[in-house]
Amino acid sequence: MRASDSIFANGPVSGADHSVTLAIYRITLLGALLNLVLVVIKFVAGFLGNSSVLVADAMHSLSDFVTDFVLILGAKYWAADADEGHPYGHAKLETIVTLFIGVALIIVGGRLILGAVATLRSMIFDPSYHHPMPGKIALIAALVSILVKEFLYRVTAKVGRNVHSSAVVANAWHHRSDALSSIPAALAVGCCLFWGEKYAFLDPVATVLVGGMVFYAAWIILYPTFGTLMDAGASRETIQKISEIVKATPGVSNPHHIRTRSMGQGYDVDLHVWVNGTMTVHESHQLAHTIEKTLKQTPDLKILDVIIHIEPEGETGED
Repeated sequence: MRASDSIFANGPVSGADHSVTLAIYRITLLGALLNLVLVVIKFVAGFLGNSSVLVADAMHSLSDFVTDFVLILGAKYWAADADEGHPYGHAKLETIVTLFIGVALIIVGGRLILGAVATLRSMIFDPSYHHPMPGKIALIAALVSILVKEFLYRVTAKVGRNVHSSAVVANAWHHRSDALSSIPAALAVGCCLFWGEKYAFLDPVATVLVGGMVFYAAWIILYPTFGTLMDAGASRETIQKISEIVKATPGVSNPHHIRTRSMGQGYDVDLHVWVNGTMTVHESHQLAHTIEKTLKQTPDLKILDVIIHIEPEGETGED
């Protein structure tokens, strides 16, 4: 039993793994279709309703659509079997896709903020500049976006957690950030509609706030990818739990030199253990297999592969 039991496996993909891949495709395709609809609605409502913040929000939804498309393409390849050039599989492609989503958010956030600051500057320093009042259509579009994007966040995050996919969870947060960005858009347009033209400045101000939210979402998404790409190890708590599980295996003692590295959706582990020096090769092999199976079947650990170095009990020499 090796990492082939996972969708991100190095071995043949099972029927269960195909169902996981299908779940990723379905939820991402749903998000892509709804994002495309929202892009059209927001752009049209933003232009017809004279709302820069809604046009900015449409750009955010467009970035969602792009990342949905990238995720659909990526899922096909990061679940591919190991090959000669990639003996450990292609799981880290998921991390690269996650990184792309985060970078896309940073670019979108930066463009929103720069555009809004330019508009505010014109409103303050250019007496001839007149910022148009937003219309009701912009408010309706913003409210629809909040409901749709929050729905997408919830269903996408649920699938991502179920299949242990950082890229799908990241995409869910992209949906949530879009929902949050529509809130200041709705508030700004609503204030302008109810209290008049003197509150028109709220439109670009809200756009700056939206950009800040996008930056925050990008950081939440990007931060975990740095550790994976740098082969960061598991937490001390995880290492301790691995050690306790190994110690509880009959015939094994002194688990040491425990090393882990992140593979995005889980960890690869290698460790050394002591066994009775008179144990046969066959017996020590079966013991190692037992440890590997137990670690992989512990859900909280998310262990993908295990390499175990068997040593005679009391070995003190250099490895």
